[in-house]
Amino acid sequence: MSVVSEQAGELAANRTKYHRTIRPATRWISLNLPEVWHYRDLLLTLAQRDVRLRYRQTALGALWVVLQPLIAAGIFTFVFQKVAGLSGNGIPYFALAFTGQVAWMAFSSTLSKSASSLVGNASLVSKVFFPRLVLPLSTVPSTALDFTVGFVVITVLMMVYGIVPFWGILTLPVWFLLIVMLSLGIGLICASAMVRYRDVGYIVPVALQMLLYASPIGYSLQQMESRLGETFIPVYLLLNPLAALVEAFRWSLFHTENVPWFYVGYAAIVSVVVLTVGAMAFRQQERKFADVI
Repeated sequence: MSVVSEQAGELAANRTKYHRTIRPATRWISLNLPEVWHYRDLLLTLAQRDVRLRYRQTALGALWVVLQPLIAAGIFTFVFQKVAGLSGNGIPYFALAFTGQVAWMAFSSTLSKSASSLVGNASLVSKVFFPRLVLPLSTVPSTALDFTVGFVVITVLMMVYGIVPFWGILTLPVWFLLIVMLSLGIGLICASAMVRYRDVGYIVPVALQMLLYASPIGYSLQQMESRLGETFIPVYLLLNPLAALVEAFRWSLFHTENVPWFYVGYAAIVSVVVLTVGAMAFRQQERKFADVI
């Protein structure tokens, strides 16, 4: 009898430990981050799957993480420096273009992968219960890994060009975090919209391509100011907060001058607001995903 009672006690304890109660959403929109933390193992598993599958059956494998920004930086250097005659304002143009490309890849990769995370895992969404916020969040670790590899290449370029780092390099993770927050917030809005409207999947790549050339990725903000005038820049920075974050990103590496710090602060506030609004909009539509997708 004692053995049976002990086994019954263990079963009761296990039921209490793994018991989950699914309740309908309340009128107030809650991010319920503790629930997301409870499913952190799933988040890490999805992130590992993303890294493993991305370059499966490719001849160069993970080398594409380095080759993509290098090739893009080479093209920008040829087009903007050799053809358009732009200068790097004391910075080697290839290094300027490459750092812009690394910042851009952190933004575009997070946005595009988080936007398609629900549709790309439709079978999982429709059959298994878990906080759907895990899916877009699982795209961030792979972005961080790509950024780490890109930073190693930036370090090599700084050594090759004889660029001495200064204390501002310590702020580099802050700019990376703000860029990811901005892109993830937009990605959450796009992900919730893409479940119902597949057109979003066609709009996002086109919008990213346009934003690439509308942002100081292959050139600097100073070059834009010299070509378009000072009166245009404030309006431009208000409409495109990513531009100020990219300039701050470059400043932390090359100690560039005339960084628009007021608009960098504005971009930081926008990043936090966009992420909050995107997460709330995502959670509001979450219970409908399985029915519509």
